Amino acid sequence: MTQRSKSTLFLIEQLIVIAVFAICAVACVSILSAAYFNTNDSNSTRHAILKAESSAEVFKATGGDFSVVANTMGGIVKQGDSGTAIIVVYYNSLWQNCEEEDASYVLTIEVDAMWNPYDFEFSTADLSVGKITGEELVAMEVAVLGS
Repeated sequence: MTQRSKSTLFLIEQLIVIAVFAICAVACVSILSAAYFNTNDSNSTRHAILKAESSAEVFKATGGDFSVVANTMGGIVKQGDSGTAIIVVYYNSLWQNCEEEDASYVLTIEVDAMWNPYDFEFSTADLSVGKITGEELVAMEVAVLGS
């Protein structure tokens, strides 16, 4: 009789150990999955910032010439709702230029204002990089002064 009760206690002890292990495993999996998603989000934001800074510099270097900016960035020039020109560049999940149907991210540059104070042409543009679903990752305003 004592032999049987010892084996029952051993079985209960093993079940408790397995339960504790399962609870710890669930906690570890949830921590690792949260870290994975945070890493993906920070990588997307980092790439978006790099693409935004690059395109802003190209916009400034070309004096705001949309066709040159579009060719340099690998994008296309479209007409916006208000009749202004918009540069659209599509990127896949690896942040390489692609067609619209393969895109995961999109960069847009839209002329915000263009005016001529004191014989200098001054133009500003709104630049944004976001997911193709519409979630914006980075937005900035770019200004260029040309003669």
